[in-house]
Amino acid sequence: MARRKVSNLTGLAVLGTVVQRPMHRYEIASLMRARGKGDDVDIKWSSLYTVVANLEKHGLLEVAGTDRQGARPERTIYRITEAGRRELVEWTRELLTTPVSEQSGFVAGLSMMAALTPDQVADALRDRLTALEQMVRELRAAYEEAEIPRLFLVETEYAIAMREAEAAWVRTLQAELTAGTYPLVEEWREWHRSGAMPDELVDLAERGAEQD
Repeated sequence: MARRKVSNLTGLAVLGTVVQRPMHRYEIASLMRARGKGDDVDIKWSSLYTVVANLEKHGLLEVAGTDRQGARPERTIYRITEAGRRELVEWTRELLTTPVSEQSGFVAGLSMMAALTPDQVADALRDRLTALEQMVRELRAAYEEAEIPRLFLVETEYAIAMREAEAAWVRTLQAELTAGTYPLVEEWREWHRSGAMPDELVDLAERGAEQD
């Protein structure tokens, strides 16, 4: 991944908004909120003005003038520079091209699931599956009701596909645990019954540690 002068993804969202026309910071924030950019990018709204200032500092935005409406304070209007357009294109291309390892709370939970009994994990996954299915229904409803071109809904399509794929995987794992067909599930149960890890699990865990 290239080292960028402004690496905060909020900066990319700002560039992708201002590329349409010059606007002041409040308008940038309003449009980003209206378009649901906070659902796609981990935007720290409290730092948005700082991000805009950094984009200007590094020549990706420039002041296009000022605006005053009624008794409101004068507001600075920004426009994207040629360097900003290049950054927007190159940054977007990089994100689409290069897979990265993205950690999540769910992955962390999976890595520690042996701390629960198989039945407790199965119950937790059943609840997660219910939540995922509800998320898919809500995303699909929003997608179908949206009156904007598909070009601007592609991230919602991706979100639906990812939730459906996760739901399918969770459904399979939950079914294996419920049916007792998950590998070493009885040794796992015995660990929780006795409080001592069975020798077979100890050997496998130590073997994995040696490989690391």
